[in-house]
Amino acid sequence: MTHALNSRGSRRRQLAGMLYATPTAVIVGALFIAPLVLVVIMSLNKWPLLGSPTFNFPKNYQKITDDPLFMDAVWFTLKYTAIITVLLSALALGLALLVQDRRPGVGFFRTAFFLPGAVGFAAAALLFYGMLNNDFGPFGFLHVNWIGTPDMALFSTILLVLWRFAGFNMLILLTGLQSIPVDVYEAARTDGASRWQVFYRITLPLLRPTIALMLILSITGSLLAFDQFFIFTNGGPDNSTVSMVMVVYRNAFFRFDLGGAAALSMVLLIVLVALNAVQLRILRGPR
Repeated sequence: MTHALNSRGSRRRQLAGMLYATPTAVIVGALFIAPLVLVVIMSLNKWPLLGSPTFNFPKNYQKITDDPLFMDAVWFTLKYTAIITVLLSALALGLALLVQDRRPGVGFFRTAFFLPGAVGFAAAALLFYGMLNNDFGPFGFLHVNWIGTPDMALFSTILLVLWRFAGFNMLILLTGLQSIPVDVYEAARTDGASRWQVFYRITLPLLRPTIALMLILSITGSLLAFDQFFIFTNGGPDNSTVSMVMVVYRNAFFRFDLGGAAALSMVLLIVLVALNAVQLRILRGPR
């Protein structure tokens, strides 16, 4: 009798859990799994904007390397990702260490550093475009061609991204810093450890999972960069700031080659999954 009641209660809990999970499962299926399946199908077919698709595997994948713009975009995106990841990580960590301890005024600086993260990325790109415009921007008196040359366009975009995301990454690292027990620091200082030794041997190792999360978000976001280049530089000058996602966009909505764009998207997805897996394995460290 007791066993039957326990089994019935267990089934009820399982049913309740399934009911609670159903809305999330439906949303994930509708907004992620179904579009992913559709992209896979599109990548295997010649898929015109109008008309019926025709199976042409593996032509969409074979012609990826034949597109010189895509190969240039791959190199540019990797360079941009490396620069942004290093600079953004260093700046965010510095800001997090700066506002880690509770003292008068630190709340103001935490808010000030995070505030740009509340601005929409498209709005931030338009804001920087207006500020750096030589005709009507407040920095026009410097007479610097901020987005007129490839190097300056990349430099200006990096400034935009650092301003927009440094505070957000700071908040991630600050959460990790505040989770480190104070007793560990006190024990290290009692043993005579210097500030650098405390940082290198205690803070960084204990902050490893948080750094891993920040790096995954930063690298993934950089490889999928679109807004800043589409709005701020429009891929110019001379296609020097065209990212991989911009090539996908141009293939789909300018060349109307939806199958080719889907194939590029699948390649990018596979690279991101593999890269994130490698990052997690390296940053987790030995178990």
